[in-house]
Amino acid sequence: MTTLDTGADPDVQRPNPFVRLYRGETAFDFVGRRRWWYLLSGIVVVAGLVSLGTRGFDLGIDFKGGTSWQVPAHGVTASQATSAVQGAGVTPSLVQVLGTGSHTSIEVQANLNHDTPTVRQAVENTVADTLARVTHSSAADARNNVNEVGPTWGSEITKKAVIAVIVFFVVVVAYISLRFEWKMAVAALVAVLHDLLVVAGVYSLVGLQVTPDTVVAVLTILGYSLYDTVVVFDRVRDNTKGFGASGRMTYQDVVNLSMNQTLARSINTSLVAILPVLSVLVVGAEILGATTLQYFGFALLIGLLSGAYSSIFIASPLLSSMKEHEPRYQSIRAKLDARAERGTLLTPRAAALQSASGAGPSSQRRSGAARGTSSKRPGQIIRPGAASGAVVDDAVVDGAAGVADVADAGANGSPSRPQAPARRPSPQPARRPLPRKKSNKKGGRRR
Repeated sequence: MTTLDTGADPDVQRPNPFVRLYRGETAFDFVGRRRWWYLLSGIVVVAGLVSLGTRGFDLGIDFKGGTSWQVPAHGVTASQATSAVQGAGVTPSLVQVLGTGSHTSIEVQANLNHDTPTVRQAVENTVADTLARVTHSSAADARNNVNEVGPTWGSEITKKAVIAVIVFFVVVVAYISLRFEWKMAVAALVAVLHDLLVVAGVYSLVGLQVTPDTVVAVLTILGYSLYDTVVVFDRVRDNTKGFGASGRMTYQDVVNLSMNQTLARSINTSLVAILPVLSVLVVGAEILGATTLQYFGFALLIGLLSGAYSSIFIASPLLSSMKEHEPRYQSIRAKLDARAERGTLLTPRAAALQSASGAGPSSQRRSGAARGTSSKRPGQIIRPGAASGAVVDDAVVDGAAGVADVADAGANGSPSRPQAPARRPSPQPARRPLPRKKSNKKGGRRR
């Protein structure tokens, strides 16, 4: 691993983490703290599974079937409508206020599938009359706004959603295996499953009703989670060909560098995606009263947060753990540990400077004696085409300013001995032209 002398003055105050993040000066050890990330995810997933086993989902009538009534609200609240329906002998599964202003209406849902058709018709009329009386509406209009939904349609939606998820997983594994490698495909698949379990567990814990909008939102967040993970893996692959191929950086350090390089981008894209969803929840559901947007927006919000988290804290550390068991990277780690060459993590700015200067992933070079140069001290490299004894120090990266300083020095840091100027060659005397011989020809004939 690269050890860089920052050269920064300890008295100078370092910028805050956000400034260092967008300057590319962070070196956070994501993989080294993977146990904490796994523990946090494990707690959330286990709590969700326990809730699913005990409480289950609050399925809407689109999935389990039922009856819905909708009447103008006329100032009646959801709690008042709930009390009126319970007084009529029906326990509602959902009571919500839709719309705003003069267009506000009350929607009541209840499961009457266990009743016979005759009893169901009588209960529907009773509840409609009760809601009309409470809201001061017409009883005929209330009876005309009664809708029945059978459980068959909901089961078809569930079956198609499961098929879509399975096809999605197969295509994802095949694409990442061909585009990258199968270990990256496994890590990405685990991250997507993590997001599904988190969303399902949170929905069960909160008790929010599951509707077809929720299914659409879940299928949407799967693509977002995969997109963010593939971006991180693409950076890991590029750094593996560059810094990892040199043998001076372990795969864990390559993954850490890659995640620090993409961290600012992941935060920006997550914020850009989350802000519109928050506007849907706050403006659409709370202010404008579009309650149906709540089911779609809440699933999107949880999925986006979980997807951004899993791509950094689950998929990448898991990939590092699998790759570190390969003999090649085990050998690299053993050699670096034996030579004690592993140091602090590279920052994205330092990595960019090293790539631009061609210094390689390590600023530590072998001593001059090992290379057969007696006048070269450790930490120096020979400048190509330079005279014997002329050396140049490695680039020292300033962590605060990110400036590479290159200095020429002679043996043991002393300036090279001045050489006498070369003599100018003396000018040669001009040669006199040779005399031309007289020709013996006369009239074109030889005598």
